[in-house]
Amino acid sequence: MSKSKRREEFEERVRQALGILGEVSQDNTTPRNIRRAAKNAMDALQYKEHSLGVRASNAISILDDISQDPNMPPYTRVKLWNVASLLEAIKD
Repeated sequence: MSKSKRREEFEERVRQALGILGEVSQDNTTPRNIRRAAKNAMDALQYKEHSLGVRASNAISILDDISQDPNMPPYTRVKLWNVASLLEAIKD
């Protein structure tokens, strides 16, 4: 697979992840600390100073930290796992 084709695929994965994280960060039924973590992950993905791989790793790290929160609704946990799965495929 060519570099530009792979980069396009990675950017599409980031767009999908940002969409899901946006839903979580706007969901008022989700605890505030989890919404904040989703927003922080979005910020990490949009930080242009880093490569796509580093941005994805930073966002995954933020999501891993919050994923064990016992107050997280199950449907939110599934969404965050989906985001992590999308981002794990992104490599530099």
